[in-house]
Amino acid sequence: MPAVEMVGVSKTYRRRGGHPFRALDDLHMTVGTGGVHGLLGPNGSGKTTSIRILLGLVRPDAGTGSMRLLDRPVPRELPSVVAEVGALVETPLFSPNLSGRMNLRLLAETAGVPRPRIEECLELVGLRERANDRFKGYSLGMKQRLGIAAALLKGPRLLVLDEPSNGLDPAGIKDVRELVRRLGHDGRTTVLVSSHLLAEVQQMCDSVTILARGRQVASGPVSQVLSRTGSGDVRVAVPDPAAGAAVLAAAGYAVSPAPDGQILVHGSPAPGGVSRTLAEHGHYVEELVRVTPDLESAFLALTGGQA
Repeated sequence: MPAVEMVGVSKTYRRRGGHPFRALDDLHMTVGTGGVHGLLGPNGSGKTTSIRILLGLVRPDAGTGSMRLLDRPVPRELPSVVAEVGALVETPLFSPNLSGRMNLRLLAETAGVPRPRIEECLELVGLRERANDRFKGYSLGMKQRLGIAAALLKGPRLLVLDEPSNGLDPAGIKDVRELVRRLGHDGRTTVLVSSHLLAEVQQMCDSVTILARGRQVASGPVSQVLSRTGSGDVRVAVPDPAAGAAVLAAAGYAVSPAPDGQILVHGSPAPGGVSRTLAEHGHYVEELVRVTPDLESAFLALTGGQA
């Protein structure tokens, strides 16, 4: 049972005095149950719009597609499923003069959540020792973690986080990354996280959906999406790179210089054939490694180079 399913969903915004803008264009997206699923795309690709539509904050175009959250159709059954969904979509709003613990207590009372759950959530996000400090004294990373704690109060089966690392310093980004991974692998919660930080998505997500111009261009386990780019270059180090590159080119290999003075051999060549060709012409390999594709190269390839 998928945690999230969107089939053929579109959304058009009407701009005053301008042309309509199609934020989502027949979007298909499926998020399996468990783990951390990344929603990745350039600005304007439809990430936030798709999240807002799922949560009932924005209506899709009439008559387009269908959606399910935790196997229930939305928006029709959103009131019955919303208690099982936690979300952090914008900068969390808390009372600046109250402590983190008191802010959560007010939210818990409104939602009918027992007080012991407050302490559990503070522990989960690593704020137990600072829980009595005023919110206005928190760093941006601490404020974000308190927002995630608020989203966890109801013990959701699905946690939706829209750009949780946005604006954070490297230490804050690391804290949020580790927290998201921990939550996604506790066996109880599926995490859907949108981000434009490609390296972060690669480090914290098990699977990913890449959007471009309101459409899905790739989806699946991160390793599978990376393999779709066809990146299988081999990097070779020999004593004389120029002569070695000439030998490989004469043998029919596609080669180019690497920035570190080594040789890049393109087209997923067999490493054994590369080293044998060089050795037959007196060039002995000092190092030979297959270049591992990263999410940045996959992202640029799949979105047509959009920034």
